[in-house]
Amino acid sequence: MKKFLVVYHAPIDAMAQTTNVTPEQQAKGMEAWMTWAQKCGSHLLDMGSPLMNGQQLSPGGGVSSSSKNVAGYSILQAENMEEAKALLQGHPHTSGWNADATIEVHETMQLPGM
Repeated sequence: MKKFLVVYHAPIDAMAQTTNVTPEQQAKGMEAWMTWAQKCGSHLLDMGSPLMNGQQLSPGGGVSSSSKNVAGYSILQAENMEEAKALLQGHPHTSGWNADATIEVHETMQLPGM
């Protein structure tokens, strides 16, 4: 099986909205994520976590705020990209939370000796 990095993107204003929700609203929002996790079963290696305050580091030592709007990540295991994409069908991140929310999925490369 191959590993896939799932990267969740959302506009900064959408992420800011999530900081102002009640614990009850947060729990309700997580129900859909837990349903998705159950659907994935053993294919979901790491549910991941929300991300914030990304920094971009430059070769010359410069640092700036990331402009990529990365909102979180997960790690999946699947036979191929098609299976990984099938596991992401109906994902709660792109199911009405925010019209500009997107998901990227990247296959990890196996390096010899690692």
